[in-house]
Amino acid sequence: MKRQPTDYTFATLTDTLESNPIIPNTMSQEHRGPHPGLRRFMMSYAPDWIISGTLWAISWVIDNHIRVSGFKRHFSLSDVSLRYPYAVNERVGTTALGFISYGVPFVVQCLVNFLTVQSWWDFHHSTLGLTLSLSMTRIITQFVKVTVGRPRPDLISRCQPVTGSADPLWGLSTVDICTQTVSRILEDGWRSFPSGHSSMSFAGLGFLALYLVGKLHLFDTRGYVFKAWISITPLAGALFVAISRTMDYRHHWQDVVTGSSLGFLIAYFSYRQYYPHPASADARLPYTTRFEDTKSVELDGINGAAEPLLNSYDEDEEVGSTRRNPRTGIRR
Repeated sequence: MKRQPTDYTFATLTDTLESNPIIPNTMSQEHRGPHPGLRRFMMSYAPDWIISGTLWAISWVIDNHIRVSGFKRHFSLSDVSLRYPYAVNERVGTTALGFISYGVPFVVQCLVNFLTVQSWWDFHHSTLGLTLSLSMTRIITQFVKVTVGRPRPDLISRCQPVTGSADPLWGLSTVDICTQTVSRILEDGWRSFPSGHSSMSFAGLGFLALYLVGKLHLFDTRGYVFKAWISITPLAGALFVAISRTMDYRHHWQDVVTGSSLGFLIAYFSYRQYYPHPASADARLPYTTRFEDTKSVELDGINGAAEPLLNSYDEDEEVGSTRRNPRTGIRR
């Protein structure tokens, strides 16, 4: 039997790799989307950046310059869950938390962008989504901390009550029994619920995990184990940060579980603002819906010109289920 030409064999192999990539490295021409001008692009996304930046600035000012005296629940001096020692040096400090929750995801996302889609859209959307996730998580966590006022496990060590102190005969002790002179240490003793380190680490590294899931096409039905391990690695880092808060006796386990859940929930919410579902065929590509010209499609539809485009969505149900409807700009 006569062999096929070499160029045909190479072309067939190339087509196969491009149609079934393990890690897609380019954005196909079909998915490059619109190309708005810089001014239009900036005007469209400026509110997103302003809101995210404002939330972050407010939470930073409150946390570092305006010490809000929140609600302080009554407690019992005989409660053994509040008698743990106060750890001066934390395993994961505030600076380390910022690096872990924002610095690491940002660097990894930039690297993955360069190795896969190489897209300005993807760089912008991933950075904005990460910023939104962390700013929302931080402001919500701080609000809940101040209003709930749950005592930390090391509260009595912070409080430093007078030796021999006891609870009232028919009640509980209050902050008035404390002799601690450093107000920051004392006030922070009622900021146990939820865990801020847990929520922030899962907001940042959780977003990174979702980003990797989309880029690696984890849910493409092929079941590559290495994809799963790469995708969950950021969550393992976030889990270590959360566990360290119980090791330092800064939080009860309920605080850590709630904070972790809150952070990952907001991370998923933020991710879906700018990316499709992680299991969709276009999971690696950011949304460009804001700049899709749906008006021209509707005008063409008056003359029947849009009918073939609409019909094309029924040609492949598996792929079509993840595409945008050309009339509304909404994904099916």
